[in-house]
Amino acid sequence: MSHYCFRKQTAVVVATMAIHNFLRRAGQVDEAFQTVEEVVDAGEIDLPDEAEEIAATNFAPHLRSTDWDQLRDHIAQIVVLLSSAPTLNTKQRFFSHRQRGCRVTMGACTSKPYKKPNPYAKRGTLETPKIPEPTGHLDTPVREDGVGNAGKKSPFFPFYSPSPSRYFSSKKSSPAGTPQRKMFKMPFPPPSPAKHLKAMLLRRHGGGEELKPSDEGVMEAENGYETAKLDKSFGLSTQFTNRYEVKEEVGRGHFGYTCAAIAKKGKLKGQKVAVKIIPKAKMITAVAIEDVRREVKILRALTGHINLVQIYDAFEDNDNVYVVMELCQGGELLDRILARGGKYPEDDAKAVMVQIVSVVAFCHFQGVVHRDLKPENFLFTSKDENSQLKLIDFGLSDFVRPDEKLNDIVGSAYYVAPEVLHRSYSTEADVWSLGVIAYILLCGSRPFWARTESGIFRAVLKADPSFEEAPWPSLSSEGKDFVKRLLYKDPRKRMTATQALCHPWIRNFNNAKVPLDILIFRLMKAYMRSSSLRKAALRALSKTLTTDELFYLKEQFAMLGPNESGGLTLENIKMELMKNATDIMKEYHIPGLLASLNALQYRRMYFEEFCAAALSVHQLEALDSWEQHARCAYETFEKDGNRTILIEELASELGLSPSVPVHAVLHDWIRHTDGKLSFLGFVKLLHGPSARSISKAQ
Repeated sequence: MSHYCFRKQTAVVVATMAIHNFLRRAGQVDEAFQTVEEVVDAGEIDLPDEAEEIAATNFAPHLRSTDWDQLRDHIAQIVVLLSSAPTLNTKQRFFSHRQRGCRVTMGACTSKPYKKPNPYAKRGTLETPKIPEPTGHLDTPVREDGVGNAGKKSPFFPFYSPSPSRYFSSKKSSPAGTPQRKMFKMPFPPPSPAKHLKAMLLRRHGGGEELKPSDEGVMEAENGYETAKLDKSFGLSTQFTNRYEVKEEVGRGHFGYTCAAIAKKGKLKGQKVAVKIIPKAKMITAVAIEDVRREVKILRALTGHINLVQIYDAFEDNDNVYVVMELCQGGELLDRILARGGKYPEDDAKAVMVQIVSVVAFCHFQGVVHRDLKPENFLFTSKDENSQLKLIDFGLSDFVRPDEKLNDIVGSAYYVAPEVLHRSYSTEADVWSLGVIAYILLCGSRPFWARTESGIFRAVLKADPSFEEAPWPSLSSEGKDFVKRLLYKDPRKRMTATQALCHPWIRNFNNAKVPLDILIFRLMKAYMRSSSLRKAALRALSKTLTTDELFYLKEQFAMLGPNESGGLTLENIKMELMKNATDIMKEYHIPGLLASLNALQYRRMYFEEFCAAALSVHQLEALDSWEQHARCAYETFEKDGNRTILIEELASELGLSPSVPVHAVLHDWIRHTDGKLSFLGFVKLLHGPSARSISKAQ
């Protein structure tokens, strides 16, 4: 039906949809659908088609807590708000809010107009906005409890969505169904990161009275019991006011604000700096406090790169945390893009991308993933056209080990990688964001765009970026290849940031330094554990590599410090790692990397074997020349490594479990004529048996 009441019965159903989405996200699919069906059947309610999408889009991103008492309180709030509203046309209620300049977040939006964010301030998931009193329709009489106050807007409805500045109309449409392109003509920022559930739980007691965060922290309820007060002591120096004089505010963000300041004493005496001020009153959860600790720790750990904003010191007092940093006065990269009419000439884009990719590669080598890369988070040091870029805002950053996967959804919608939405990602997610930035720089439009966040996410997951519309046909093939290889949806096929620096499009541009690539160690570890047959197959494949593909491997091999005979030893690798690593990496990452290469303790690895060990089959497979690579490699393998092999022996070489039906999984890997590995078997051997083929056979 087209009209239905937002009264208690329907409100409960919409809230139940939120629980359904929460359970489905947690993997409890059967329970989720059963919950919704029971409520709908009991109420005999005919829901409109858009109700489920509304609930999933606007409620679900808040439901990240496993504390069911808090979740129930949150749902109860929604029910109270909805049950007080009069009958209203659904589409009028939800789709009359297309206003320009509204700040949009993943999951919840504010009705405040957008203000230019502070480039230094944290754009984190733990914003704690002040929630206004719930309101009803303009004709709704004022109630004593504050519900239905005339003339005000509800904190929950309507849900704001980004408004396009103008569309790029083209007769050609992307064959993959990419949403219509949005040109950069107005400074519409992308959605900010998702807010935490606790941001919606300030109003919990006292008949709707709002709880204000205090300096002592919020008493959090867990299983009906009150917890201890939060410890907001960071162990930092308290001498901020003695050493710095705060001047004008230069920016404001979700979690804090940034001011200019003058150093009174010390090495920086008389110098102008930036001070990011984070109020402790906003730290209402232990997670929020830990986020601030981690941000300061990461900023202190990442030192020594020219494109990284420099941190000078950190302080605290009873009210705030102060992070003193280098002051960048040249504005955001986004502002420069807009000032140039939305895009850069190709050579200018190269100069920008070299700096961006270089600093991201440095962060990844140090074991840090940024998770919020976008043009707003790159600042120019001065107004000069050729001034340096600086990466800022590590509020969402985290430490990550080479084999570790993160699962929390953070970042900005237009720049978020597909694997982030699937909740299993690592440093490759940053590389996707680099691809989006490169796409914007070169053509002036976003590769994935839609009116709503859910539409953006669908485009990111399913659509392919267009490279057929202007100006792509006039750009170099190397430039297009560079962007495409950053935007592969499969993170295994995507270039790393270090590989991007070795790409022909920006290779040797401004003599950018290429750091070690952690991917090398992951691949070498897998190679060391492979069977002799798979090692032979990889050696055959490595002999088909072109000069451009070998360039990256030569750079990495040289940085690992081969000895006089040209071979790598464990001791050489250890020395090179320790030389280029920060204290954090030396403590947490290097021991694990070296342990994975223990086999080199007793032998040497020369360049020919290194090429086989450090070769990424998935990345080669993504190239147009993959078929040629594979055929040539198989011919070499036939001469040097192929032999008669039984299915049972092949299963043993692959390390398959005895419970796996090997004949069903591997029957097409071996030629029936002579018992040797077939071409199909050779290609599959390079990857190893997939989990899908094993489960299908079982």
